[in-house]
Parts: sequence; C-alpha cells; structure tokens
Amino acid sequence: MRQSIVILAAGQGRRMKSGTPKVLHPLGGRPMVSYAIAAARALCDTPPVLVVGHGMEALQETAGDSVRYVRQAERLGTGHAVLQARPLLEGAADEVVVIYADMPLLTAETLERVGAARRQAAAALAFLTVVVDDPRGFGRVVRRPDNSVQQIVEEADATAEQKAICELNAGVYTFDAAWLWPHLADLPRHANGEYYLTDTVEIAVQQGQPIATVTAGDPAEVLGVNTRVHLAEAEAILRRRINRRWMEAGVTLRDPETTYIEPGVAIGQDTVIEPGTHLRGSTTIGARCLIGPHSLIVDSVIGDECRVLASVVEQAVMEAGSDVGPFSHLRRGARLEAGAHVGNFGEVKNATLGAGSKMGHFSYLGDAEVEAGVNIGAGTVTCNYDGKDKHQTYIEEDAFIGSGTMLVAPVRVGKGATTGAGAVVTHDVPAGAVVYGVPARGKEAAD
Repeated sequence: MRQSIVILAAGQGRRMKSGTPKVLHPLGGRPMVSYAIAAARALCDTPPVLVVGHGMEALQETAGDSVRYVRQAERLGTGHAVLQARPLLEGAADEVVVIYADMPLLTAETLERVGAARRQAAAALAFLTVVVDDPRGFGRVVRRPDNSVQQIVEEADATAEQKAICELNAGVYTFDAAWLWPHLADLPRHANGEYYLTDTVEIAVQQGQPIATVTAGDPAEVLGVNTRVHLAEAEAILRRRINRRWMEAGVTLRDPETTYIEPGVAIGQDTVIEPGTHLRGSTTIGARCLIGPHSLIVDSVIGDECRVLASVVEQAVMEAGSDVGPFSHLRRGARLEAGAHVGNFGEVKNATLGAGSKMGHFSYLGDAEVEAGVNIGAGTVTCNYDGKDKHQTYIEEDAFIGSGTMLVAPVRVGKGATTGAGAVVTHDVPAGAVVYGVPARGKEAAD
C-alpha cells in the first residue's frame, strides 16, 4: 500500500493575533508544525506534502527538506487546499491521509487506526471522530438509525438539534486515492467561495460508498490550536504526556505540574527532578542525578550522579559526579570534568574545570583551561577580554588560586603554584611558585 500524507498549513491564524504564522508558534520548544511532520514521518517513509500559504518562506526555513511543498495561493477552503497536492500525488499513492498542522497532539498510532479502518472496510474514505461536550467549532457527525454516516454538518449550518450532537468530525481523513482525486475536483463551491473537504463525505454517501469512522481514544489528540489559549492548553497536555513517560521510565518528578521537559530531552533512571525545573532542547541527563529545584538546562550533557541546584546550564557538559550551584551559570562551552565543583554565584564560559577542581563561589572562569585538583578562591576572575580580543588562561594541576585573584590573560599558572589573595597576575607563574601583590610577583622580586 503506497501511502502519502498531506498536511494543511495554509491558514493565516488571525485569532492568534500575531505576525508569526500560527503553525510556527512554539509548543514544547518546537514549532507547532513539527509535531504534524513527525507524526507523518512516523507513519510513512515518504516525505509528507505541506500545503502552505501565508508565511510560506518562514515555513520552508523551519521544515526544510523534511517535507514537499505546494502553495495554496488563494485560500479557497480545505478541499481546494488538498487539491493543490494532486500534481505531486496522483498516481504516486494508493492512499492519501489528510491532517492539519495546527493539531500537534495527534499521534501516528491514531492515524494508523484510521487507515486500517478504511482498508478493512474497503471504503472510499475513513475519518476520525471525537465525542466531547465542547464542540469548539467542529462539524457534527450525523448518523442514520443503523449508525452509518449520513453527513457532516458544519457548526455554522447546523440546526439546534444537530448542534446537540456530541460526536464531532476531527478533520483527519484517509482516502482511497483513486476515488479522491476526481471527486475532489468536482466539489461544489459554497456561498463563501470555499470548497469543503467535508463534502467528500456527502458525495460518498450519495454514491453508496462505504465510509469508515474511528473514534479518538483521547480527545486531547484532536485539540486544534487556534488561539493562544488553545496553545497553552496544548502545552499543558504535552507536558503531562512527557512527564508521565519519564516517571514510568524510572525518573522521579517531585512536582510534575511545575516540571517542564521538552520532547528532545533524555533522562537516566533514578534521577530526581525537583520543582520549578526546565529541561530544554537536546539535553541529556544521566542516572542518579539531582536536578533543581528551579534549574534551567538547555542543550547540555549531564553525566551520572551530578547535581544542578538552582542554576542555569546552557550548551555545557558536566561529567560524572560534578555539581553546580546554587545560583550559578554554566554558559556555552563550559565543561566540568569528573567530580569538579562550582559553588554559588559562579560563572563558567568556554572553559574547562578539571577533574576534582573546585571553584567555590563568586568567581568567573572564561576562555580558560583548568587542570585537575585546582582550588579557585572566592572572587577570582579570568580577565579574558582586552576590549578587542579574547585571550586564554591556563591553570595547571594542583595550583591554588587565592581569593580575589585577577588572572590577566593570556597567562599560565604552573603546576602546584599559588597566588596570594588579591593578586593581579599579568605574567606566567612558574610551577611551584608563590606570587602575590599588584602586579603579582614572587618572594625574591618582592625582597
């Protein structure tokens, strides 16, 4: 069975009241449209067809070559939108699936159920329904006494009796391709100038064609995002799904309602996530870690048995047994090697803190390489920027950097060397030497 998927993404989304196309608004840290694309790719190896209109260039920048594009130059309804894919798909697929880009919670498993129902019934089409009390503008599914589908009535056209129907058309379809294309071209034009995809149901009924339906097991799957209120609802549902999955996989979330984990995150067993924590991007966290409370980790790698207490970690690496916080910041390029410690109010940027080294508090380490076993005293600063260029600081193993030391890069502190409190180090310090003062100098120079 050759299958193709059409994703409708040409709507302008005026109710979002935004200059950003609706389906590019972020959900769980990703553009909304990416969820429809992911579901489509999970169902079918062939890249889906994305029907675009408003904001086409921005959509292309986001989706790249993961989809094929067709443009709906005039917004003439859903039937007209699907028709734009005909030149690409006619003769290339036996079955056509149609979904919406603003329905981000829909799963590939549900799409497969709809397709399986159509194939089992040898039907012209199958569509997904949902039974809920709040219709949210969805069309009603009108059935005959024998429970077969009679028609879909749009809410604007529904009578009071029909509006009382709780079974709604979710707008997810699977079509027999050979039946779809000729009938799609013959859809009637409505008074508002649009062609409705729902009219294919009426055509099939009039022909006596079998029609299959599948009821969504979870009504949340068919939540359509049309406003920022809907976007927040979808965000909450997505968060609960993700959090439940990690708890079932052996991760402790102290308070799931205040824990935010994006879809691309990976977490090891027996890790504990404290309240108020945000895990974003492609972050990977090892086993038996303690993360939070109130920590933000973005696109970072955290090894086993690490601790991140009330701190921010961005594009950084923490090796096994290292810890940071509270109230510290690991910026891009920071690396804590095994057992390294950054205490409170510290900042590390584009620098490595070697195995077992300690930077207790109120210090800045930027553009630096610190080897193992180094102690960095409170208030130490690597002065890495001269107003024009950045320069490196090197601190060799077992060095002791006294509180308040200013390391004016480029500079190297040798193995086992010591800087006195308040020293301003402007020249390299030999291994084992002791320097102090402003500018820093050794004992012999001071004498």
